Amino acid sequence: MADRNSPALDGTAPSGPRGSGERRWPVLATVAAGGVLGALARHALLAASPQRPDSVDWTVVLVNMVGCALIGVLMEVLERRPGSHPLLRPFLGTGVLGGYTTFSASVTDAAAALAAHRPEVALLALAANLAGALAAAGAASAATAAVLDRVAARREAT
Repeated sequence: MADRNSPALDGTAPSGPRGSGERRWPVLATVAAGGVLGALARHALLAASPQRPDSVDWTVVLVNMVGCALIGVLMEVLERRPGSHPLLRPFLGTGVLGGYTTFSASVTDAAAALAAHRPEVALLALAANLAGALAAAGAASAATAAVLDRVAARREAT
């Protein structure tokens, strides 16, 4: 027997902490559509710059930093626009940018570096992805907040 949060056979889910299945399907479809777009963009970038297992894949680091910076911008903008379309955050944040970023690739790269007997490369790859992504998200969020504060102050002054 399915638990109260798993989907029923008819495609709906019982009511539970995550809402009804009927309301979840548009969100799931939106996230999936965004995820396809983000994953395709990431794949194109990574395919254009092949990596060796004995070195840090700086394209993966860059993809994760750019994706996290865009997540910081998006979340700051959406936080200040409470009337935004309810599917905008799932589509852009979870879908497009979640599909674009690739932290699993950084772990796979670290495993390949370990297999190539390069533990320092593995550690650098993991640290660069984590620190870079966190710094990018924080800096982009702070910069976006500052810009939006200035815009709001100018509007109030006029």
